[in-house]
Amino acid sequence: MPHEFSRRLEAAPLLCDGAMGTLLYARGVSLDACFDVLNLNNPRVVQSIHADYIAAGADCIETNTFGANRFKLAVHGMDGRVREINRRGVALARDVRESSGRDVLVLGSIGPLGKYLAPLGTVTTEEAQAAFLEQAEALLEGGVDAFVVETMSDLDEAALAVTAVRSITDLPIVAQVAFTDDGATFTGRSAAEVGRFLRMLPIQALGANCSVGSSTLFEVLEQMQPEAGGLPLAIQPNAGLPSRIGERLIYLSSPTYMAEYADRMVDAGARLVGGCCGTTPQHIAAMRTMLDQKRPGRGGGARPTVTVRPAAVSESPGLHVARPPTLLGRKLAAREFVVTVELDPPRGHTVEKLVQGAKLLKERGVDIVDINDGSLGRVRMAVLPTALLVREATGLDINMHFTCRDRNLMGIQADLLGAHALDVRNILAMTGDPPRAGDYANATAVFDVDGVGLIEILRRMNEGLDATGSSIGEPTSFWVGAALNPAAADVEREVDRFHRKLQAGARWIQTQPIYDLELLDRFLARAGGSPVPVFVGILPLHSARHAEFLHNEVPGIAIPDLVRRRLRESGDGALRAGIEMAQRLVRDVRTRYAGAYLMPSFGRFEVVAEVLDVLR
Repeated sequence: MPHEFSRRLEAAPLLCDGAMGTLLYARGVSLDACFDVLNLNNPRVVQSIHADYIAAGADCIETNTFGANRFKLAVHGMDGRVREINRRGVALARDVRESSGRDVLVLGSIGPLGKYLAPLGTVTTEEAQAAFLEQAEALLEGGVDAFVVETMSDLDEAALAVTAVRSITDLPIVAQVAFTDDGATFTGRSAAEVGRFLRMLPIQALGANCSVGSSTLFEVLEQMQPEAGGLPLAIQPNAGLPSRIGERLIYLSSPTYMAEYADRMVDAGARLVGGCCGTTPQHIAAMRTMLDQKRPGRGGGARPTVTVRPAAVSESPGLHVARPPTLLGRKLAAREFVVTVELDPPRGHTVEKLVQGAKLLKERGVDIVDINDGSLGRVRMAVLPTALLVREATGLDINMHFTCRDRNLMGIQADLLGAHALDVRNILAMTGDPPRAGDYANATAVFDVDGVGLIEILRRMNEGLDATGSSIGEPTSFWVGAALNPAAADVEREVDRFHRKLQAGARWIQTQPIYDLELLDRFLARAGGSPVPVFVGILPLHSARHAEFLHNEVPGIAIPDLVRRRLRESGDGALRAGIEMAQRLVRDVRTRYAGAYLMPSFGRFEVVAEVLDVLR
């Protein structure tokens, strides 16, 4: 027997409510507050919004649970209260319905997790499904009439959410995807593709919501409708795009404008209409008037003729002429032993000392230098201008480290495209140290993706695509490396990440500082070997105190007892002993691995230069 939501949806177009966040903001709640927690600590404001939408004529109201999953709630320290917040969200909506005297339907709102799925991000399929299941169970326990999986950008994430809901109930599910003003999803999927994908899921309605206004979502509706397989369509646009006026975000679409488009959407086949960001009870009231004025059967008869826009034609990949390999790429192809030395960007705005050190290294035969990116979470000159200034002054090839801490997903791609345009194409992809490891403990880290996700982004760019699958025109020609910590406390996790980095497209590996090659040998044996070249990190030790600090206080560095004992016993000759041990490592690495990656301590380039004398 069909559920009430399905019966009503078949009988006539339904009107959903509008924005929750917009009205909470208008009623004094901060934009950066956790709206879902208001179910517990300010239920009256949530209920007042439900009541206003019911009074405006909504047939359905959505629970205030859009962000009530463990990942989003964790940002506010509330991830342990997922069930409580979701159950309470349903209870608030049901209580308002009962007191209103109108038999409106309560829809359980499930939004995206707020983190990217692997391989682009760090959330596994199992973790995502568990999070969606936890939220869905709580909404079901609360007594929702149906579910709305909404504002999804990633179709795979939408499918995981739907699967989680369907595993526990046969209640109706509406699946809605967010689109850009180009009429494609944020991952580059067309409306037609979305329709074909969603209709294969165990859902009762599909459509679009949020991000853009009525005109764009009307076009999305037109393209999605022929691909929906007969499923009802649900469209809930924003009230246009927001403008910032003073400290307020203002949406410009009027109630009349949105009601007119809702009228057109129903004529084009929509069975559920409503609003998203920026819409208010006034907008919903105008849509109610429109629906009540429609002639009987006007929205449920024969389907209208639909205009389907042809898919955009992408540039032919055959027109791409790849840039020649970098110097690093050529050395690897020729199986030459590679020596690269790390340079830390300056803490000020001049690079004179760095350039002098780089010139000294070039005199000792170094061809490639690594430019670090925000080592240890401390403020230094940005990595790209440092790399350009060093290259311009010395002619050395650059291997640029690139971390995910300080840039969101758009900033990462913008900086990478700029680097490629400036012919900085060797990239060591790294997650990066958190700010709390450095001088700015209260600074905010981004970490939209980790090192594995960054390698995936670079691989896609080399295929001519951005992270969402949209074309960037001519493909890039990056040479991508990855970091490895063979001394990691959790060896199995590091082995797994090593394999994921290789699968994502890493062309070489650079290790943390190594003082015992057998440690690296054992790690790689456990990992099944390395199909790509490995550069062994070597950091010359200056004193016994230096060695003890690295061994005991720096994660990922393990210095054998024998090495630390020799430095203690060397007394004033500890630096000489450290150089000699580093030279021995370089000789051993040369016979067993593809390259050596030297790291000067305390900016003492002359120490590294002396270590390199062993290669002459």
